[in-house]
Amino acid sequence: MKKEIRERKVRSDKKREIRPTIPVELYECIARLSYIIDMPIKDVGMLICKKGLYTTTVVECLSNHFRRDYWADNNVMYTGNVECSRYVFPKEISKRRITMKFYQSDHDKVARLAYSLDLTVSSATTLLLETSIKHTGVIDALVSRQARKKLDSKRMKQLREVVKFMNENNPYHREVTIGETISMIMEEVRGTAFAMSESIKKWIDS
Repeated sequence: MKKEIRERKVRSDKKREIRPTIPVELYECIARLSYIIDMPIKDVGMLICKKGLYTTTVVECLSNHFRRDYWADNNVMYTGNVECSRYVFPKEISKRRITMKFYQSDHDKVARLAYSLDLTVSSATTLLLETSIKHTGVIDALVSRQARKKLDSKRMKQLREVVKFMNENNPYHREVTIGETISMIMEEVRGTAFAMSESIKKWIDS
């Protein structure tokens, strides 16, 4: 008598790993954000990528390197140029691996981005991370979560370092100030039960 063979069902919420090797400076910036918002580094990296994928300004910046067409959504397509030079990562720099897990739908979108950039999924994720983390909207969305609790002096110090990193080789041609970052965070939490600590008040006044 033949035994019935059943295929194992694939969970709809199953996640897939992407393990890019990124510049140490980028890794340290993500680590600082991890400390600021009290979240594992792997989750912070994934959220930065996901936010960047759906942020128009980030995609427009990446589109300068598209060698194939890229559908940002059902209505927006960026035209690729096969004659466009493939993005080349700087050599001779220290790197460190970061492991992130994406839901299948987000992983598929990263894979489509990689195809348009003519890069491996791992390399495209590195470029996406670096481009997204220097966008104020992406960082504010993450840090405002912690602002609802309280940014102490140690986290403020790390936030300064994050803003410094954001301004180094910023692809958006506009310098970001800590004051602007804090102001946007405060605007997001306006009307909540949040109250700034004395250390933040003194820092902003100075």
